[in-house]
Amino acid sequence: MTVRWIVRTLSEICVTAGTLIVLLVVYTLFWTGVRADSAMDGELGTLRKQWSAAPAAGHHDAPGPAPSARPRPYEAGRPFAAMYIPRFGADWSKPVIEGTATDVLKRGLGHYAGTARLGALGNFAVAGHRRTYGDPFKDFPRLRPGDAVVLTDGTTWFTYRIDRRPYTTLPGDIDVIDPVPRASGYNGPGRYLTLTTCEPEWGHSHRLITWAHLDSTQPVAQGRPSALPG
Repeated sequence: MTVRWIVRTLSEICVTAGTLIVLLVVYTLFWTGVRADSAMDGELGTLRKQWSAAPAAGHHDAPGPAPSARPRPYEAGRPFAAMYIPRFGADWSKPVIEGTATDVLKRGLGHYAGTARLGALGNFAVAGHRRTYGDPFKDFPRLRPGDAVVLTDGTTWFTYRIDRRPYTTLPGDIDVIDPVPRASGYNGPGRYLTLTTCEPEWGHSHRLITWAHLDSTQPVAQGRPSALPG
């Protein structure tokens, strides 16, 4: 009787543990994604309302005439741009939020504080989750040279072009977001974009990096850039 009771108890424990593991996986893969998608849609909606009511100030040193006043700094934890990557699908769009804290990356892509402003001279560096929290950079390894990464701040479209396939490095390799990133192949100052995410797909022991250069800009009033479908 004692042996049967022990076996039954262990079996019940295993079933309970298995159920908890399944629920954890469902939460990680599904529910966090649902919440993140809703949060990102909300951030994009906030941006569109702001731009509709009062267009954001333009960039301060992107190609073209300089504005009369220095733009306000990006506000930590607040969205300021939208990113589109046609390679990831015609409907793929994500908000870009200032900072890379955990709570920020649950709501969108995070701009590394201290790196260049959008379209500016230097390196505009952005991080995003590969998996969980909406899987924004799930298809990161598919990026190829020449692919467009299009962003807008509500007044201007900025089209960057990828210059190399994703590059694998360690999390401590912070040189990848330098103004002229090490290993990027760039020889001097320019208007660059760095995208970073985790590697492997379901881990975080390494980082995947890709770099792009600013290819063109145009006012939002002139319509969508040709790099975007539709």
